[in-house]
Order: sequence, then C-alpha cells, then structure tokens
Amino acid sequence: MIPEIPQTQHAVQLTGPDKMIVNSQKEIHQPGPHQVLAKVEAVGLCFSDLKLLKQFDSHARKTPIVSGIDSKILDEIPSYCPNKKPGVPGHEACCVIVAVGEKVKYHKPGQRVLVQTDYRWLKTAASNAAFGYNFEGALQQYVLLDERVFVEPHSGESLLIPVDDKLSASAIALVEPWACVESSYISRERNHILSGGRTLVVAEGGYEIIGLEECFTANNIPANITAVCCDQSQLNKITRTGVKIINADSVGDLPNENFDDIIYFGCKKQVIEILNDKLAAGGIINIVLAGKNIGGEVSVGVGRVHYGGTRWTGTTAASAAQSYRNIPQTGELRPGDKVNIIGAAGPMGQMHTIRVICSGVEKLSIAACDFDDARLGVLEQKVKNIAQKNRVDIKFVNPQKKSPVEKFRYFAIMAPVADLVAGSIKNSMPETLINIFAGIPANVKHPVDLDRYIENRCFMFGTSGSSLSDMKVVLQKAVCGQLDTNLSVDAVSGIAGAIDGIRAVENRTMSGKIIVYPQIVNMPLIPLAEMRKHYPAVSDKIIDGLWTKQAEKELLKIICC
Repeated sequence: MIPEIPQTQHAVQLTGPDKMIVNSQKEIHQPGPHQVLAKVEAVGLCFSDLKLLKQFDSHARKTPIVSGIDSKILDEIPSYCPNKKPGVPGHEACCVIVAVGEKVKYHKPGQRVLVQTDYRWLKTAASNAAFGYNFEGALQQYVLLDERVFVEPHSGESLLIPVDDKLSASAIALVEPWACVESSYISRERNHILSGGRTLVVAEGGYEIIGLEECFTANNIPANITAVCCDQSQLNKITRTGVKIINADSVGDLPNENFDDIIYFGCKKQVIEILNDKLAAGGIINIVLAGKNIGGEVSVGVGRVHYGGTRWTGTTAASAAQSYRNIPQTGELRPGDKVNIIGAAGPMGQMHTIRVICSGVEKLSIAACDFDDARLGVLEQKVKNIAQKNRVDIKFVNPQKKSPVEKFRYFAIMAPVADLVAGSIKNSMPETLINIFAGIPANVKHPVDLDRYIENRCFMFGTSGSSLSDMKVVLQKAVCGQLDTNLSVDAVSGIAGAIDGIRAVENRTMSGKIIVYPQIVNMPLIPLAEMRKHYPAVSDKIIDGLWTKQAEKELLKIICC
C-alpha cells in the first residue's frame, strides 16, 4: 500500500553562508511526468555538508548547470536550487520511492534505493551538478528527483541503486562515503597526452624539445598544439609531430582553463604560476626541468586537484615523456608504504584508516594523526585488533604534542587545509603519493616546493565523490558481510538534531559518522555512548558500542509509536 503523502514536511535548509534553519512547513511537491518522490529513511552527515554551508553559492557544485541538459527541463524541477536559492543538504541517503510521474521509465513506488550523488555529465562552471548541492538533498522527509537528471544519458543507468531490506537504512546510507574512500584509491589516472585534447607546449631559451612524440601514441594524439617557443629549432621539433600547430607569442595572453595538457620546458616560477591558470579541468601540467631548479616555492592551485581533477607531474631529466611515466596508474597503496593519515580520527579518517588496514597490501605502517586525543582513543579501540590481525603497524599520534619525525611515502589528507599539501611534499620520500581527499576550495592556491615534488617524483591527486561502480562494489561488500558500514556510526538524531549534528561535524566533537532519521522530528542529537540515558531499549541493541540494524529498528519503533 502506498502511504498517504502529506502536503508539507520538516526540512533543514541552507539559506546563506553559515545560515541554516529547520523549516517545518516546506512544501512537498507532487512528482511531474519524469519525476519521482522518495521518502528519506536515513541520511549521513558529511564534512562536505559543512563546506557547502560555509561557501553556499560560491561552492563549485552550488553554481548553475552550464551544459548537459536543456535549461527548460531545469525550469520544470522545483528541487533545482542553484546560486542563492535555499538548498537542502544531505547526500548520503537511503530512500523509498513513494510516487512516480507517468513518464518515469526505471522506477516504481515501493522501491528502496541508495542514492548516488554525482551527476558528472551535468557541468557547472568549475565542477558538476550533484544531489545535495544544486539539487536538494536528503535532510528532509521527502525529496523530489527527476529521471532526466539522475539517469546517465549514455548508459541509461539510474543513480538510484535498488537495495533490499537486508541492511539497515544507516548501513545503506553510509555506502556513499565508503564508496568515496574506495574511489580515491582505485580511480584510474591518465599518463599520456589526452586524445583529441588541446596541448600547450612552452619552451624557454636553451631548452631542447625532447620526448614530445613519446607522450602520445596512435590512440592518444591531441587535436592541436599551441606553441610558445623562443627559437625556430624548438618550433621545428613540435612541427615534426604532424599535429596541427597554433603559434602564440605569450602565455599570458592565452585563455585560462583551456588546455588539457601543458608541457613546460623551463624553470621560471612566474611562468609556472601563469600556466597554472591555463590548465583545464582534468588537465595535466608537465614541468621538464632538464637538470635545472626553480629555486623557490611556486603558488599551485591545490584546490583544483580535488575539485577540478588537475594533476601535476615533472622530471629533473630532459624528456617530457619521463614525466608522464612518473604518473601512477591509480592512487592505490603499494607494499611497504609508510602511510600518514592526517585527520585519521575523524569520520572519514576512520574509514581511510580501516581501508588501509584491510587493504591486504603487505608490510604497511600507519601514522594515524589527529589533534584530538579522545578521538584518537576511540579510533585506537576500534582498529587495534584488526590492525594486529592484518599485521599492520599503526601508531596513534597527536602532532600538537609530538609530530612524526619520519618521512612518508603515502599521505591521505582529511582536512581541507592547503598547508597540509605543502607539508606533505616537504616530508615526502621518492614516489610519494598525496591523496588530497578533503576538498580544498577550488580557487585556493598555495606555495609548495615544486623542486622537491619533481625530484622525489611525487604525485598529488584527488577525487570528488564516487562512481556508480564504486558504490556497487561497497554495497556488495556490505550485503555479503565483508564490510559493516555501520562501523562508522557515532551518533543518531531526528530532524531536530540535524543542525546540532552539522555543528558537531564543524567542531569535531564526534569521532564517527552522524545518522539523521528525517521521519523522526523531535529527537535531538544523541551519541551512541549516551543512548541508554534516552532510550534504554535501543541501547540494548547496540553491540560493543556499534550501531546495528536491530538498534535502528528499535529506535524507529519507539519514536514512531
């Protein structure tokens, strides 16, 4: 039986930078022809919700969609909320579809679904559209979605993944953040010039163009090469590639964010900083030093590594091809890696720590770093046994008291602080990987030691969100019992406690994830450790401090009655 749908609902709305309210009279829109209305069972709070709150309309994913869908369709979707329109956060969601429009193809009432967040084919100026950003998210009792938005146009796959009742709503909602973690390790990196892309080659005087043709093959040839050269011999080398050449007099006059590959034969700081701005989303900048040094820190767009998918590589040798060869296939761990997880005791840091421990990669060691001793203590209790079982050496470190003095071959950065990237380069080893997991704002630049970065063949990378396949992998692990995503839960709340939950994320007062049950209106934020004070029967279902399906069921039974 399809439940009766009310006309209004309780919802958390963001109304401006650092402004949020609980709206108890938010309208519930009936689905249009291509739309579905879903009842939200559970939603996890994420640090990204806090970033959206702080940045609001300046957030890369809160801005309008510029391509990928007809603007007339967007006008038909009341849950589309770009720019300064009030938005509803919450992108880690488990929902049940309760109503569909007459032209809906892939869904029907009664389906339970896991929501995939990223609409990567719908581009904003600096990122892509997303559920919980420029489309309303799940911190409300009902959410309206449109198949013309969340069904991939090429594959026809829906980003609402069907799930059964085997898992709790919290376990399903938490598949999304776990999938984001998984994606950061296994996403493929490009290690050649983009096929059909726009390449820029800049050469200073005294540099020879070497290895350019080796950077692309028969299957990876750019559409054109823009050349800024100091002498004819350099231009002749580029011309011999057979690719269409566009001559330019100055890098400063070239359009910003326009080139998929930038190869710079030179070492001038000022030129590199200009080239930084010319790099398109997903682009690679390749610095060929040919035995010379830059001689000072360079301001690098570290924010675009995460949100724009930009990559930096280089070589101390003379061949541009060597720089591309230095790019790893993925950000996966390697045997013997010394790993520094910065912010390890926070909600996402816990997931990274567990993921590293359970990776199956041999001879790993971890420095799990966090400023909060209490949170570190919780993390230690949670992972020490599985670390011992998997033969992973792990230390729990508060850098404010005693910083790790050794260097590391892998950094996972959980805080959106640009200086942590610079510090990771400073403390790098040869072939260090720097996983910028936390989303530093896209417009942020920061001085880094590129000489050391290039000499050590470092590689910084970042992923934003997860793919459909990532989520299906994690969901399958959860269904078969290989992974208990509820391991992350630290507190639960109803709508009334959601704002306190977001502030708890901001103030780092919870060591794990917070789950909001929107159908529960008046329940405040309750840490699991304090559940017995409020609901003893629910506390009895919490096993060894961990949230369970039985605890969720008991909570919903008590509250809803």
